[in-house]
Amino acid sequence: MGTRAVPDGSTRAAVLRAHEEPLTLEEIGLPERCEPGAVLVRIGCATLCATDVHLWRGAMSFPGMLPMVLGHEMTGTVEAVGVGATDALGRVLRVGDRIGWSESTCGTCYACTVLRRPVGCVDRGYGFRQRADQWPYATAGLAEFAYVGPRAEKVVIPDDVPDTWAACAGCAVKTVLHAFDRAGGVRPGASVVVQGAGALGIVAGAMARASGARTVITIGAPDARLDLAREFGADLTLGLALDPAERREAVQEATRGRGADLVLDLAGAPGVGAEAVDLAAFGGTFVIVGSTGPTPERLPLGTVMGKELTVVGSLNGDVGDYHRAVEFLRDFRDRFAWDRLFAAPVGLSGATDALTAMHRQEQVKAVVHPWLP
Repeated sequence: MGTRAVPDGSTRAAVLRAHEEPLTLEEIGLPERCEPGAVLVRIGCATLCATDVHLWRGAMSFPGMLPMVLGHEMTGTVEAVGVGATDALGRVLRVGDRIGWSESTCGTCYACTVLRRPVGCVDRGYGFRQRADQWPYATAGLAEFAYVGPRAEKVVIPDDVPDTWAACAGCAVKTVLHAFDRAGGVRPGASVVVQGAGALGIVAGAMARASGARTVITIGAPDARLDLAREFGADLTLGLALDPAERREAVQEATRGRGADLVLDLAGAPGVGAEAVDLAAFGGTFVIVGSTGPTPERLPLGTVMGKELTVVGSLNGDVGDYHRAVEFLRDFRDRFAWDRLFAAPVGLSGATDALTAMHRQEQVKAVVHPWLP
């Protein structure tokens, strides 16, 4: 990798200026100094998420968002420290520490203080909510340096956790872990259906298996991802070439005619809600994680009532989920080949091709090392 000194007021970044257009390599601003509690990080690795693809394509868009820097799964090395900067466990941060970080929260709104659920913070700050032409400019992953503000919850990454794992834990893995928490966990011997065979779906299959599920079924596409899902714990995979009735028959057969005790929507595709309710067992739980699109989803409420289903929404996760996500990857490193999730790394100049590959479902997790050519 190349080297570069700590920048004086700017950093190289891949900037999104128009949806579905190539990212442009630019020098964008950096704060001149770290505020109390903030740090400047030299990005070591960013992994791309489906949300990055949606933002690039314009499927998730809001007024005034551009220009922006994508990437909210990243890790890096502390290069400069503001007064009093600590990680989420109160450890003083120093230059040279390798950290990841969760989204910033205000700490004062109703969700933060009364509910104690920072996922619902009214001013929750993602890197991709930051315009690249407004202070503090560089807060996301597709840049050589990022400014990690005082309200962002920071996590020191253990030395034995690779950069790719640490970055992926910052959204994909912690999102799945939070969803299982919202579901109340997995009872030993339970049957679990995972809708979606992307990174979240594959990790969810592994988590269900590690939690003691008797039967894990993954529904999705393409075939290469379903093959990977089987490596990560799925007993049965069902492709989208099957119609819903055929998939229901297969799930019924695999669950002794009961249906699934837990169904997780990690796909967000049209019709997944109705199919999830159909596949669930009496008294089962349906967790909605992937439905971020603008189109309303129809649910058969009579079936929800008749089966006495529990329907739960799960948004993302907080710094506690992030910490536990890192530990989950560490604890099960001998059982699951996590490196199989990640594509060969590219530099910032290859970020557009990486987004395109993700969109075409050619890669599960694209990897960007900003310091590669």
